Amino acid sequence: MHRKGLISAILKRIVLCYCHGILYLLGGRTFQKIADPIHTSYKTSQWVRCVVGTRANFSTQSLSLNEPVVSVDWLHANLREPDMKVLDASWYMPDEQRNPIQEYQVAHIPGALFFDVDGIADQTTNLPHMLPSEEAFAAAVSALGIENKDGLVVYDGKGIFSAARVWWMFRVFGHEKVWVLDGGLPRWRTSGYDVESSASGDAILKASAASEAIEKVYQGQTVGPITFQTKFQPHLVWTLEQVKSNIEDRTHEHIDARSKARFDGAAPEPRKGIKSGHVPGSKCIPFAQLLDSSQTLLPVDELKKRFDQEGKEKNPYVSGCLPKNISSTDRDLDHPYRHSFA
Repeated sequence: MHRKGLISAILKRIVLCYCHGILYLLGGRTFQKIADPIHTSYKTSQWVRCVVGTRANFSTQSLSLNEPVVSVDWLHANLREPDMKVLDASWYMPDEQRNPIQEYQVAHIPGALFFDVDGIADQTTNLPHMLPSEEAFAAAVSALGIENKDGLVVYDGKGIFSAARVWWMFRVFGHEKVWVLDGGLPRWRTSGYDVESSASGDAILKASAASEAIEKVYQGQTVGPITFQTKFQPHLVWTLEQVKSNIEDRTHEHIDARSKARFDGAAPEPRKGIKSGHVPGSKCIPFAQLLDSSQTLLPVDELKKRFDQEGKEKNPYVSGCLPKNISSTDRDLDHPYRHSFA
């Protein structure tokens, strides 16, 4: 397989479990060949950096929907495209004591909107940031000014962390023109590109409007005009029952991307009331092993090596998050790209 196809096959299976900030290795066989790329209408003088650590290649090709990440160089060259929108989807673990909306107001990529992962979530459960209903997601995204014709680049304040969660959410609701910014805001800033601040203004108003819209939907109230139409992709989410059945049937590999200490139950969970340990039969590939020191994805050969070390070639993947929900609820669990749950 050629280099671009290989990294695409790998990265299409990597999303972030934002409820504990880890990458997920998802869906399909690790290195199966993907379909021929479908291209959007974006024309650019610069192509996605397919291998982290190399300089971007320049061409007149349009951006492939089969590439899940774009480089900061590509985004900088295409930032002012009329149908391109950038989302700051920063989120942090409770013990980090960081406020994503405040950090967004201080510094963000020019023109970026703020996507509140805690706010744009299911309001009918006490479980954190569960996947919202189609109606609620459409209302919130429309309030942000996003339309189906838009291409979206999502980033976060850590590199690759919560951005991939939002990438997955848009995929679940049928939007394919979405990419994660490799290296996120840290990479953008170290590359010397400008940031802007907005303690007030249109972007903050839109973020507030999105939160209000989703609350109105769950309260049965009328919301403003809908500019984003959803098309739910049920194959991208597994139910709790499917996960429980897989413990016995083992038709899919269940990958836990938390740290080994949390996986083994040697380190406490960052949230109160959460059991330590892991889902029975799951295997651990810590997300930190998939990133370099600048929090960008490793080169293709290094990524492949991480999977080869675990021997994960036999079954498709299911990605999981915390062990808490195995016995706590019968609601569908939301999380990432193909067969996955939170």
